[in-house]
Amino acid sequence: MMDLVFFGIQGSGKGTQARKLAQEFGYSIFEAGGELRAIAASGSKLGETVQSYIDVGKLVPHKIIMQVVKEAIGKRQESQKILFDGIPRDRDQQRDFQAIMKKEGRDFRCVHILLQEEDALQRILKRARDQGRTDDANEAIVRKRMATFHEKTEPVIKQYKAEGRMIEIAGEGTVDTLYEKLKEALGLA
Repeated sequence: MMDLVFFGIQGSGKGTQARKLAQEFGYSIFEAGGELRAIAASGSKLGETVQSYIDVGKLVPHKIIMQVVKEAIGKRQESQKILFDGIPRDRDQQRDFQAIMKKEGRDFRCVHILLQEEDALQRILKRARDQGRTDDANEAIVRKRMATFHEKTEPVIKQYKAEGRMIEIAGEGTVDTLYEKLKEALGLA
């Protein structure tokens, strides 16, 4: 097993699938937002810096995010396989992510869960209604996030696809159906 990098438009189900894989196969999940919050709470020098951005609602700068990635990889044992969710988000992160992975001697494959934007939007709005998630209830905000995904993250996906690192999976269907397709595509079924 090698490390995995998950891609998918918001609502594609990648977070749910990542948790299922981690549970069954022992992956450690690196979820950018969660790692940033954990480091912010750690009280370390880096944590204080991250917290200062979170406090004022600003995006954490690229350099700091990559430092967080490096620390997170360094904290895990070499034998611990990592599933990256939400990184790299753009070409700059991709360049630095690859440099870190190479330096750490870690190889990875990418998974792109494909879902049409309208289907993803309906899933997100349903989730917002069912779970009371106000950040997902605003269609304009969700569409803005999706536009950022198309603009910034799709070039990263195209690059990994050209390198032969990408596995694509259709994201329609139930959580369990998608999980079976994912395991099969990864050779874990």
